[in-house]
Amino acid sequence: MIKFRGMPGIAALTACGMMAMLAPAMAGSESGNVMVRVLGSVVDPDTDATVSAGGAVLPGANADVSTEVIPALTLSYFFNKNVAIELFCCFAKHQIDGAGTLAPLGEIADTWIFPPAVTLQYHFDNMGAFKPYVGAGIQYIHFFSEGTGDNVLGATSVDIDDAVGFTLQAGLDYSLGGGWYLNADVKKTWLNTDVTWHNNAALGGADVNGDADIDPWIFSAGLGYRFNLEDVFGSRESAALK
Repeated sequence: MIKFRGMPGIAALTACGMMAMLAPAMAGSESGNVMVRVLGSVVDPDTDATVSAGGAVLPGANADVSTEVIPALTLSYFFNKNVAIELFCCFAKHQIDGAGTLAPLGEIADTWIFPPAVTLQYHFDNMGAFKPYVGAGIQYIHFFSEGTGDNVLGATSVDIDDAVGFTLQAGLDYSLGGGWYLNADVKKTWLNTDVTWHNNAALGGADVNGDADIDPWIFSAGLGYRFNLEDVFGSRESAALK
């Protein structure tokens, strides 16, 4: 199920407003060394988990992490016309439901995540306004404010370990002129984390442990603005001399 949760939408609107206000001060450039994008992203975890209680694996037990639609930002720096490095960032809140033999339990946890990803990209530049690219890098996911969900297990708390995984990426920028671009992008990350439900009353106070492959897909689309970083500092220096 896709849910619309995560960083408040007002943050994305603020980012769009900032881009619009900064654009006149920064001359847009098709070959600028910096690009900022404001995106709408679908985070779709491909989850597979092994669940155990008291050291014994629970046959058929699994978990499913919810799909979320969230606002996101990217910042790219171009070393030359083809090679760039990109930082992707956002916040999201996910629900974790029991699956397989745990499906009757419903929601068994929820958590906020901060999942920045850094990718090194190669941009193709011989297709006119169409500028496709591919990339590879790493994604770090920090889990925080973990909750027990519906807490049918009667757990006192839930802990989810932070995780790092390998990321592949493919995308397309379409030039609108003046440094403005439309963007579409897809990322796939492979990562593993451990989840612990502490002191579960339904199991006589035993801990429940999950070894989970989350492996999210991230589908994004939005608007980007490309410019030269030197123009920003040049504008500030000129203003200071006046």
